[in-house]
Amino acid sequence: MGATSRPRGTLLFLTPYPCGAAPSQRFRFEQYLRFLEEAGFRLVQKSFWTPGAWAILYAPRYRRYKALWLLWGFVRRLWHILRFGQARYVLIHREADPLGTPVFPLILRYVLRRKIIYDFDDAIWIPNASASNRGWMRLKYWGNARWLCRLAWRVHAGNDFLADYARQYNTRVKIIPTTIDTQAWHNTIKVHAPQDPFVMGWTGSHSTLAYLEDIRPVIRRLVQELPLRFAVICDVRPEWPDVPYDFIPWNKETEIRDLLRLTVGLMPLRDDPWSRGKCGFKALQYMALGIPALVSPVGVNTQIVDHGINGFHCATPEDWERCIRLLFHDRALLQRLAAAARPKIEERYSVTAIKPEFLRSFDI
Repeated sequence: MGATSRPRGTLLFLTPYPCGAAPSQRFRFEQYLRFLEEAGFRLVQKSFWTPGAWAILYAPRYRRYKALWLLWGFVRRLWHILRFGQARYVLIHREADPLGTPVFPLILRYVLRRKIIYDFDDAIWIPNASASNRGWMRLKYWGNARWLCRLAWRVHAGNDFLADYARQYNTRVKIIPTTIDTQAWHNTIKVHAPQDPFVMGWTGSHSTLAYLEDIRPVIRRLVQELPLRFAVICDVRPEWPDVPYDFIPWNKETEIRDLLRLTVGLMPLRDDPWSRGKCGFKALQYMALGIPALVSPVGVNTQIVDHGINGFHCATPEDWERCIRLLFHDRALLQRLAAAARPKIEERYSVTAIKPEFLRSFDI
């Protein structure tokens, strides 16, 4: 770590999840923490969910325990604000509490008169809950994002679609894309040798498996007709008895090594408001490692992936099948796309590229 600048006070992060636990936090702001420390800030990061609660949060059972953890989370959050509420800046990531109540932001803004920086990377004003938590999520106030945008001193939105929403309620909106640390984490480039097995793959969580289901017939046909493999990197195993695939349980420690098994990376989406709010994280990960990304042309995907240059846009099942077959048979084209993928991330979506704009939000 470099020399520390003059003291700048405390910077409080109010997050849903424990530090390092969730991709949205890791790739939205946790990669910049060391730079904020070097600039002289004292950093305090407080999560609503404890590590124990996070471990069972998306499990289909434990309703009673989840309810207790939820109540305990509200107590913790109140203590966080009372204990650290005099911080120079308070960054709220996604929401101050899972039910979207505006009480904590209101206290910070009007009682403690703090500068709130609101950061979000999904269209979280649209009702969307996992099956395991759908019951108590009926209590959620979905106007939470609107309130936070209004109360914030500055808003960090992950893409144009989210920024347009935020600008209805706040004039101080910055587009801060989800970024990849191409030096410290995604710092390896895949070598595409002609003799290597062709592996088309997908990475994601249980919440996004439905998008992969949309191209299941295409994948089934391709693995039946061509000597290629299909890999799924996920926290749950898909129930696909009709499709042979390699299941790789998602693991933070082996994340990069597992992704490097892929020849091409898939990111199917549906063209709806929720998907247009997504920040293209799968494509960013693939491309940072020199893996061509095949994506649905929805939202920010059309800005990340340049069709025919570092990947392909696939709008229909026929597009998906044609593009995968093309890359399977034309390894020279595959290598050209792969060579152009990482430079795009380094130029537009890396920590190095976005760091100056991110730090300016804190008057650095």
